[in-house]
Amino acid sequence: MPSIDCTPGRLDVFDSHFHIIDRRFPLVANSGYLPENFSCADYLERLRGYRLVGGAVVSGSFQAFDQSYLLDALHTLGPLFVGVTQLPYTVSDEELIDLDWAGVRALRFNLKRGGSEEAAHLDAMARRVHEVVGWHVELYADAADLAGLYGILASLPAVSIDHLGLSKAGFSTLLKLAEKGVRVKATGFGRVDFDVKKALRELYAANPDALMFGSDLPSTRAPRPYRDEDYALVVEALGGEGAEKVLCSNALAFYRGWQRRS
Repeated sequence: MPSIDCTPGRLDVFDSHFHIIDRRFPLVANSGYLPENFSCADYLERLRGYRLVGGAVVSGSFQAFDQSYLLDALHTLGPLFVGVTQLPYTVSDEELIDLDWAGVRALRFNLKRGGSEEAAHLDAMARRVHEVVGWHVELYADAADLAGLYGILASLPAVSIDHLGLSKAGFSTLLKLAEKGVRVKATGFGRVDFDVKKALRELYAANPDALMFGSDLPSTRAPRPYRDEDYALVVEALGGEGAEKVLCSNALAFYRGWQRRS
């Protein structure tokens, strides 16, 4: 079998999960934690050499409901990038429409660290943002806690789950959700407690459209931050055709209107 080229510059990448941290805008300490600055320039420099075709800027717990940093980041990065934001249950339709025009494409529920709306509002908000602006919802949650949400998640219009679900304890539930059409972010490899290559292969077998690669830069609070070997691991685990889907085309298909409106 011929060897596979695993260098970052070989395949197109849509980075489905990264953070921009700009201390010019409000930050909220989460359990006493405040991240270091990580600007748009820092991000682009870190992935210099990758065939980056776009990505998703994801709001972290420390950004809570602030939209100012996100709007600035989307303006700076340009029309190939989209936003994943956190919003209160009281958000108006007009605010959703304005954010959609600015390039936001998803609503995040941070069930692990907070800073977002509570899980009690997940079902209603997920359906509302999908109806009003066509967004999906994204969950930062431990897979061990997903069993109690399985019925809701499996019935929602569009959902993704961060960081391969984090824990081996709930991986069987994650596989079942992937089979039902829930997307899973192939991100945060340094955060999980299982064999990443094996998990990638099992999730891809369950649903080839489910996995979406992301760098998780700057990997705030991760036991081990992102490294280029994580990209290579996707290619090694899935081969050329599978890697192309996971590194790029799955996310392009999932982020509705990933090219921003003119």
